[in-house]
Amino acid sequence: MTSRLLPYSHKYGKLEAMKTTLEVPDAIFRRAKSKAAEQGIPLRQFVTEALEDKLHSTPQQKPWLKHVGKLKHLRKETKLINRVIDEHAEKIDLEMWR
Repeated sequence: MTSRLLPYSHKYGKLEAMKTTLEVPDAIFRRAKSKAAEQGIPLRQFVTEALEDKLHSTPQQKPWLKHVGKLKHLRKETKLINRVIDEHAEKIDLEMWR
């Protein structure tokens, strides 16, 4: 992979840009190119803005993250339940269930 810096104008002024090669699945590439065309912007700008959005996103923008760790207080109970299940699973007669 070869990379080099290219100057280009952007809405925030003149920026140095890294030219690089990425492998993108065909379906995603086509969708991105289509969205960029719908917005009337070059694919390069679309991808740059998508990366900026991703880099600036915070965990709070992912609603499921607010629930992570909420059941932490049940770890001991879960461990006990799993131990009881393991102990009883060893006593099950597998022939009975066939």
